[in-house]
Amino acid sequence: MHAFDVLGDPVRRRILELLAEGETTAGAIGAVIQREFGISQPAVSQHLKVLRDNGFATVRPEGTRRLYAVDPRPLRDVDRWLDTFRRFWTPPLAALATELARGKRERRPRAQAADPHDDRPGEQPADVPDDRREP
Repeated sequence: MHAFDVLGDPVRRRILELLAEGETTAGAIGAVIQREFGISQPAVSQHLKVLRDNGFATVRPEGTRRLYAVDPRPLRDVDRWLDTFRRFWTPPLAALATELARGKRERRPRAQAADPHDDRPGEQPADVPDDRREP
């Protein structure tokens, strides 16, 4: 099975997300997947088998439990394959980051210009007629 066939399934992607947090028991994985996707425990076991058989997950027995973990090797292969295509989105994302930074600079609060018709005490601009200036 090709890596993208394995990763194309949302249940298997979610299992990998759970495993990325650290080694996890089959029971804990099953409980989350059953709750989120409404599938049976045997169906979860089949997804775990696909991940194991295709090298995305490892399993080790600990007493009566099975502990699963991510095997990063196939993910590195996927990353290398994707590297061919990064040139299509990296420059636009960099340009977007530049525009977002520019927008943040422009939105910074500026010192508000004094209103020449403002009668509040304080400094008034020089272009206000003398009769309106405070003594």
